[in-house]
Amino acid sequence: MKVAVVNLGRIVSGDWRKPFAAGDTVLCEDGRIAQVGTAAAAAVEAADVVIDADGMTAIPGLIDSHVHVTFGDYTPRQRAVGYLESYLHGGTTTAISASEVHVPGRPKDPEGVKALALAAQRCFADYRPGGMRVIAGSVILEPGLTAADFAELAGKGVRLAKAGFGAVKTAYDYVPLVADAKAAGLTTTCHTGGSSIPGSGAITGDHLLAMHPHVSFHINGGPTAMPDRDFERVIRESEIALQVCTAGNLRTTLLCARLAAALEAFDRFVIATDTPTGSGIMPLGMLYTIAHCASLTDLPAEWFVCAASGSNARVYGLDSGHLAPGKAADLVLVDAPDGGTQADALAAVKHGDIAAIGAVVTAGVPRFVGRSRNTPATTRKARVVRSSVMQDFAAAAH
Repeated sequence: MKVAVVNLGRIVSGDWRKPFAAGDTVLCEDGRIAQVGTAAAAAVEAADVVIDADGMTAIPGLIDSHVHVTFGDYTPRQRAVGYLESYLHGGTTTAISASEVHVPGRPKDPEGVKALALAAQRCFADYRPGGMRVIAGSVILEPGLTAADFAELAGKGVRLAKAGFGAVKTAYDYVPLVADAKAAGLTTTCHTGGSSIPGSGAITGDHLLAMHPHVSFHINGGPTAMPDRDFERVIRESEIALQVCTAGNLRTTLLCARLAAALEAFDRFVIATDTPTGSGIMPLGMLYTIAHCASLTDLPAEWFVCAASGSNARVYGLDSGHLAPGKAADLVLVDAPDGGTQADALAAVKHGDIAAIGAVVTAGVPRFVGRSRNTPATTRKARVVRSSVMQDFAAAAH
């Protein structure tokens, strides 16, 4: 399918260092972005679907790097069906598993956690709830796992390993497990802050610096934050990615953002939700955290959009998160909410309002055009002006 998005007011690239792309058009073909900027009339005419953005802002599809998936579009923690499709209506086009620890009766032996990770990875390999891409299957680090186990999992397609919920005596026991998982090529992540569900324990800066995982999960607290003094230490003394989450401590979210910018570590600052959890299901969690960070710091709103998209993609080695030729064609049209005081999406976000969503495209396919069922209405009105595809792209009513 060829899709043309035209009449854009602004294009956010996904790269916080160069956050804007010039032009007013994005062309997608066969699931990839073919062109960003300007396009010849003939190229637009050749598209199967043409979307008039009416001056809205295009951003990369948001990547939530902390979602507690299980199997299918169901969360046993909140006993809800269809939550991932609902997150897509909040602009999240990719969800990355924070481990399948919420599976009832989850196994805790080495063979069991390997089987759980592989089953989750297989479950979502070709399944796109609502059009969302899900990177599932994160092996929970348990005593007894070996370097050979991690190599086996990596060879079968599992990409993630999670510290923080295993039956270890102290968090320092994760150090060799993290090292072996990293050696096998897995992206390693670590619960940070106070304990949350049974099986987790407090993990602070000392533990993180000893383990040195790729990502400090909810470094702002999940939901309880580690000591303030640890934030600067982790930033200065490591290359760990600094993931802040909606279901955490807002004050330390802002502390981490300011420190990351001041210490030239904003490349490592990434946004996620840490849901579904006891904090609930948050379809607009990514948008809220972007708005909170932008409105409560002096940093540009577009930086936080990039932290929620391109920066996550870089940390996790994904082909999405950027509006650039060759990247996965995941994009979202956002705008100032109807009835607000600001002129466009980024001004609204800087003001503290969440962006309104007018369309979502994933894998080069429009999933809806016109109105998200979860955000306020947009000020401008995106619409399909031409289509040769027998499909109604309007979102379902409430």
